[in-house]
Amino acid sequence: MKLLKDKNVVITGATRGIGKGIATEFAKHGCNVAFTYSKSVDQANDLIKELESYNVKVKGYQSDASIFLKAEELISLVLSDFSGIDILVNNAGITKDNLLMRLTEQDFDDVINVNLKSVFNMTKAVQKTFLKQRSGSLIHISSVVGIKGNAGQSNYSASKAGIIGFSKSIALELGSRNIRSNVIAPGFIETEMTEKLSEEVVEKWRNAIPLKRGGTAEDVANLCVFLASDLSSYITGQVLNVDGGMLT
Repeated sequence: MKLLKDKNVVITGATRGIGKGIATEFAKHGCNVAFTYSKSVDQANDLIKELESYNVKVKGYQSDASIFLKAEELISLVLSDFSGIDILVNNAGITKDNLLMRLTEQDFDDVINVNLKSVFNMTKAVQKTFLKQRSGSLIHISSVVGIKGNAGQSNYSASKAGIIGFSKSIALELGSRNIRSNVIAPGFIETEMTEKLSEEVVEKWRNAIPLKRGGTAEDVANLCVFLASDLSSYITGQVLNVDGGMLT
């Protein structure tokens, strides 16, 4: 059963990792996909071809969601290219890890801007559309690190914790208009980023997880599909961990 047939989604940062997994699962469920990317033009073109094989409309936009005017411009373009917007997935994110002693102000600001300010920008930009149609699903990708913290990731943890507070507030503000806002907090997800780690480090992570494996982008994407669909119509303001029991 296609849970998102003929719906339209905007996904930020979708050319690799979790974002790509989300875009793929949405397309499989019949959803038209508008996605953003920053520099990876070839990857964006490859993704368009891949998603179009599911017989849905797909378009990539080179855009920087951390700049409010760019976010507004993006939503306007998507609305003119697609029949509307039903779902927003705020996924774009970066890391610039370091101990506080060595962390620069620039590294802190960069991570907050891309990971947190972009969530504000995109949500504010799409709000008018959702209010007008009195419906919409906002899905924000945070992290277990935003819940429990992690040494050497104070900037990243702060940005991901900020997403949780923001989403809960938006759920309270917009709930009466049938607009839902939820957060997904992935744990150790094995993507291109984790491939840079040694097998020894990866095994150590896996062994610390009750399910004894790392997660996949598809694990996160499946929850995303649920939160975007009518199956979750009475769920808002929540934080759902996809972590194999890591935080239990």
